[in-house]
Amino acid sequence: MKRFKILGTGTALPERVLTNHDLEAMVETSDQWIRERTGIERRRIAGPDVSSAQLGARALAAACADANLEPTSLDAIIVATSTADTPFPSTGCWIQYELGLDNGRPAFDVAAGCSGYIYALEVASSMLTARDYRRVAVVGCEVMSKVVDWTDRTTCVLFGDGAGCLILESCEEERGLLSSNLGANGKLAPILYQPAGGTRTPASEETLAKGLHYVQMQGGAVFRHAVRAMTAAAEQALADAGLGSDDIDLMVPHQANMRIMEACRERLRVPRDKMYSIIHNYGNMSAATIPVALHEARGAGRMPEGSIIALAAFGTGLTWGGGVLRV
Repeated sequence: MKRFKILGTGTALPERVLTNHDLEAMVETSDQWIRERTGIERRRIAGPDVSSAQLGARALAAACADANLEPTSLDAIIVATSTADTPFPSTGCWIQYELGLDNGRPAFDVAAGCSGYIYALEVASSMLTARDYRRVAVVGCEVMSKVVDWTDRTTCVLFGDGAGCLILESCEEERGLLSSNLGANGKLAPILYQPAGGTRTPASEETLAKGLHYVQMQGGAVFRHAVRAMTAAAEQALADAGLGSDDIDLMVPHQANMRIMEACRERLRVPRDKMYSIIHNYGNMSAATIPVALHEARGAGRMPEGSIIALAAFGTGLTWGGGVLRV
């Protein structure tokens, strides 16, 4: 067990709300079609001058305020994101820049797609357990709207922007990350990726003309692999913690698609009222969905002390992660 307590949580969500009815005027789709196939009703969209780090910095500041501490007291900042501000430096460093932090503490990114937040929790808990780090911020932040083709109805209806943050502190009590299960299968990388902009396919007039800087997704393949990967990761994490589905007080899956979430819940034999969902309000915010959901669940009184929280996610890579938290 990797012991830590959650000192505070916070979110940053853009003001602009894009509803399914708004999308009906942009692409050939309908509110009914989107709701029935995804569970999404609306999503938040960042302004043209808003970056992932700016949202992340706001979420971190909100989490610190919730915990009644200053960002300068953090020993590290770990960021899960697929939409980094720049190829380098890391979004973590840009969050330090936004907050005016120059205390020399480490700040870095974890790039595991939508699974990134569970990966980042594992990294953070390991740092808190194995090294002289006492307090770590774990941020998930995304501006997916800037990498989505708004003429592609198969992808543009899915994604939204936002950020969430948990402030973790090492402790001696029996709480924290009971277990985690992480994995990846690089052979599946082409089913969900952003083709251009990196060193494999550098930016050029041709890549821009072909729309290769936008998300490319094979929806059917992603669905099939996502359900299997999320379920297996969560099952293994529960088994490693010596727990079963009856021990779960709350299930917080990656909020990608309600059909995927429901399929995972059913396979894990978790009652519907124990799965926490925010997908209807925010869509798929990639690595930000889990911390935003945890923040809202905490605010709703769904995470009392001692409760067991099951986490499950999948993402580009194809990556997956499962985890079990004791609050």
